[in-house]
Amino acid sequence: IPFDTVLINSIVKDSEGRKMSKSLGNGIDPLDVIDEYGADALRFMLITGNSPGNDIRFRAEKIEAARNFANKIWNASRFVMMNIDKDIMNKYKDCKNYTIADKWILSRLNDLIKEIADNMEKYELGIASQKIYDFMWTEFCDWYIELVKPIFSSDDIEAKGVAYNVLNTVLTTGLQLFHPVMPYITEEIYTHLEAEYESITISKWPEYSEEQSFKDAEEKMIYIIEAVKAVRNIRTEMKVPSSRKVKLMVLAASEAKGVFEKGIMYFEKLTSVSEVEFLVSKEQIPEDVVSAVTKGAEIHLPLLDLVDVEKELERLNKKKEKLKSEIDRVEKKLSNEKFVAKAPQAIVDEEKAKGEKYKEMLKAIVDRIEGLK
Repeated sequence: IPFDTVLINSIVKDSEGRKMSKSLGNGIDPLDVIDEYGADALRFMLITGNSPGNDIRFRAEKIEAARNFANKIWNASRFVMMNIDKDIMNKYKDCKNYTIADKWILSRLNDLIKEIADNMEKYELGIASQKIYDFMWTEFCDWYIELVKPIFSSDDIEAKGVAYNVLNTVLTTGLQLFHPVMPYITEEIYTHLEAEYESITISKWPEYSEEQSFKDAEEKMIYIIEAVKAVRNIRTEMKVPSSRKVKLMVLAASEAKGVFEKGIMYFEKLTSVSEVEFLVSKEQIPEDVVSAVTKGAEIHLPLLDLVDVEKELERLNKKKEKLKSEIDRVEKKLSNEKFVAKAPQAIVDEEKAKGEKYKEMLKAIVDRIEGLK
């Protein structure tokens, strides 16, 4: 055969791991799938589900996830193209006055390029595709785009120009890496970007560059990401609406403090904080705070900023009474000898598990009430 290497894909089976056949009636027409989800989504699902020596199970939820990813990239690309000012971007094309977020995303992209090259050489197509998916969805869309949004509305023209170029570089390179897997959507988006080539199919494959490696920025960015996640988790657990501003107090080691001081705008944008106060010692931490420990820092949010104490006590007391009623119901049921004797053991065990769960929830509620008094 006129090829050095031949790659044979795995057998595509149904969701239960059975071969597709007429007798089982479990066959799937790829053309029907393409009509509903698109060819790119089908390709992505088949490649990410493929690993050497293992068959592929066709699951509807996987191809739906692939379509959702395509939509995510499409929407993110539209956002980037709608917000980029090409004149400003071209004016600062050679400016390297990067923020920590710029260095972080460029360095992470650089790492990805190297990893993808290694995976491709080993024919680990599924692993490579998953890595690109994770980078584009989480690091680029969920983090970097959100981190640079405040710059769009600022008066700093140079900062805008640098951010525009980084956005364009990361998006363009990400599309190039993903083109073998999703050729149609990547080509369509690429033709609307400020790219070097007319078509993505003739563009140069991305290469790793030592100049784009900023390991220090990658390490420092972890401080901000972990702290933002911590504040978000506290707000979610406390059911604090995004419209409500809260004060953020940070007790941090010197290196982390320096990072936080430069990244205050990230906290203001991503966590809806009204102000950031840096503490010097633990003695400065107020009593009524909700806290979290992150890399290099302690995060503290004043309780009064998070909740209306009277309303929260009212809500918790109602929940406490409801849990008490549920515990009484379960205990009465389990104390009924006829129920225990006649009911299947699985049902009895289920009721016991419910009782234990309700007791744990009640204890947490009581502790929470005591903490608010």
